[in-house]
Amino acid sequence: MGTYLPRAGLSLLWVLMVAETSLATCPPTLEVLVDKMLPDLPAYTNRVIQRSRRIESLPRGYVLLAGKPSFDPLPLSQRQFTPAQTDTTEQAFFTTLERHYNSSQATLQQNFYWAFFTPTSQGWQLSLLFSQLAAPYPGTGATPPRSAENGAVGQAIKLWLRDCRAEGLKKPVNQGINKAKQ
Repeated sequence: MGTYLPRAGLSLLWVLMVAETSLATCPPTLEVLVDKMLPDLPAYTNRVIQRSRRIESLPRGYVLLAGKPSFDPLPLSQRQFTPAQTDTTEQAFFTTLERHYNSSQATLQQNFYWAFFTPTSQGWQLSLLFSQLAAPYPGTGATPPRSAENGAVGQAIKLWLRDCRAEGLKKPVNQGINKAKQ
């Protein structure tokens, strides 16, 4: 049979779990967070793509890989207004390798992403995401940068961050229960 915990014991266990939970979150630095996110990003993006398609439609593309990030920020000195608060936004650049299908063939494309993350009390949040897609046709240039936070990759990043925060909450709960049993 299971172990019976008196009401006071449950309260103490709850206090231990809540105290530990506040310490466990996604990685505190953007570099570690993005390094941890990029291997998962293709699967998250492909799930977003699959969920957004109609059942009878043919596959149009998949993300195969998300590349090594760069954290060297581009200067944003041409602002129209003086910020009222300190800018805590951090930038990350990464690429994806994607396979796209048309009626006769599959093509590989390398696409470029410029992400802006902001630290909040709940952890990192995606503020902006710009994409620059590879040349859609041979002999043409890449597309101009465009907003992508509501596209498949942007939604995938938001979902991954949500899951990262949820995982951060799960781990201490198990540790708290193990400590309470000792």
